Amino acid sequence: MIIELHDAGDPRVADYTRLTDVQLRKLREPAEGLYIAEGPRVLRRALAAGHRPRSFLMARKWLSDLDDLLTAYPGVPAFVGSPELLADIIGFNLHRGALAAMHRPDPVPVAKLLAGARRIAVLEDIVDHTNLGAIFRSAAALDVDAVLISPRCGDPLYRRSIRVSMGTVFQIPWARLEDLPAAIVMLRGQGFATAALALTDDSLTIDRLADRKYERLALILGTEGEGLSAATLAAADCAVRIPMGRGVDSLNVAAAGAVAFWACRPAQ
Repeated sequence: MIIELHDAGDPRVADYTRLTDVQLRKLREPAEGLYIAEGPRVLRRALAAGHRPRSFLMARKWLSDLDDLLTAYPGVPAFVGSPELLADIIGFNLHRGALAAMHRPDPVPVAKLLAGARRIAVLEDIVDHTNLGAIFRSAAALDVDAVLISPRCGDPLYRRSIRVSMGTVFQIPWARLEDLPAAIVMLRGQGFATAALALTDDSLTIDRLADRKYERLALILGTEGEGLSAATLAAADCAVRIPMGRGVDSLNVAAAGAVAFWACRPAQ
């Protein structure tokens, strides 16, 4: 259902207004049960994962490229406008073809998420959406079965996280926890070894952890700068470090996650 736009204040496109206001969107999108998918590749991955569109927004020149999607969802409005009008609505020039306002999927129960999982990532207070998206992309590529995130962690379905992940946030089941240290205790009860990536006096090297060949392993990554909290470190079975040269003491959390996921990937 194609609808031509003529006014940036049209209330029918309220889902898309002020997309560059990060603080506003972080509050608004979960509360309103939506998220924004940007670009044809990301949009196709969201739909392939079974997510439902609320509406589409695009310049007219992209209609033919997305005709198959519009045909598949004939009752979903597709708002079309000039590039200038779209920029007025969303707050930036739309170069990636199209946006879609998507219904946010229902949360996955943690018990269901863990069933059959062999490798999971646990994220504490990672607030940078670029890092969050990169971690999800590595998790998808390197056989991580699920991701658990702390209460203060960023939103995996925020637009930048989705874009950086190339839509892989739709392929990895995830859940937000209420209490991270308590969740680590729960994971240990489920048979997971819990390894916290941290520079401590007694930390194992990642190679030594991998050599233990745990059947079920949770790798815990901490926030940028501060790292993991004392309570989280105390709850974990062990601390783990990645050996480095040239005086470098740490990696970006997304890079560290990728190294750890690869080193500790389950036996095939």
